[in-house]
Amino acid sequence: MIIDRAIYVEGQRKEAPDDLEDTYEACRRMGGMAWIGLHEPSEEEFSTVAEEFELHPLAVEDAIEAHQRPKLERYGDITFVVLKPARYVDETETVEFGEIHVFSGPDFVITIRHGEASALDEVRVRLEDEPDLLKRGSTAVLYAIMDQVVDDYGPVVEGLENDIDEIETDVFGGNPEVSRRIYQLSREVIQFQRAAKPLISGVESLLHDERLGPELKRYLRDVQDHLLRVAEQIDGFRELLTNVLSVNLTLTGINQSDQTKKVSAWAAILFAPTLVGTVYGMNFDSMPELHWTLGYPFALALMLAISVILYLVFKNRSWL
Repeated sequence: MIIDRAIYVEGQRKEAPDDLEDTYEACRRMGGMAWIGLHEPSEEEFSTVAEEFELHPLAVEDAIEAHQRPKLERYGDITFVVLKPARYVDETETVEFGEIHVFSGPDFVITIRHGEASALDEVRVRLEDEPDLLKRGSTAVLYAIMDQVVDDYGPVVEGLENDIDEIETDVFGGNPEVSRRIYQLSREVIQFQRAAKPLISGVESLLHDERLGPELKRYLRDVQDHLLRVAEQIDGFRELLTNVLSVNLTLTGINQSDQTKKVSAWAAILFAPTLVGTVYGMNFDSMPELHWTLGYPFALALMLAISVILYLVFKNRSWL
């Protein structure tokens, strides 16, 4: 569905036509820039927009179907960008991903949002409050959207960092469920990496566009710097999680070895009196101990002595 449509002239919002055809005509008549925002449009809804602004069929197909990888493609003088915004959900301690598709043309910007983690209201408000930036055209809008997406990565990084700290505590605290949580968090970090890293090459491609002025390139370099920092943090998270998993497996193996030692030690201690009792339980007539007055207490004392000796030996070797 169409969320908002407006015509901007020299950085100022002038009109908000009710009809797409009127929007296109007003844009050409006023010599301004049209910005149309859609949220999870149907194929029929978006086909109308695509026809009005003569969008490439391949890009249109990608925009209608979500779950695209982040990328930047050019179709003549139209730039098509796929972004993957993210937000950290405190209640479930998970990362939620959305998707934003942007068509940036000479005199229009079309944004298509998928998911709840991709609101652009703040971007529009910010640009309308900065007419000097907005009057630089559709690339300025594209920059602002990228900047918002990258800024939203900050809380996600903090949330993941906090989760990793908790996992480290659980690993050394012996929490048996920590392996599952390490695996789940590793998957989220990988998804986050797939969302953020490809955008670096997209910004790099924009920086090589000779049509952009030096001021816009300065803004884009700022986005690139933030992206590189996020990418470095994500790489650090992946390496740290790999090390944590390795440590957890090592500690688990040590714990299992300790349990095996304890079981083996107690089995040996219990086996000794069982062996003595089994020998005396054979009831052979030729066993002299059977007719010895002290035979019974001697057998009990022997069982106890062997058990105590074995217990002390295993205890001294830290098996118990």
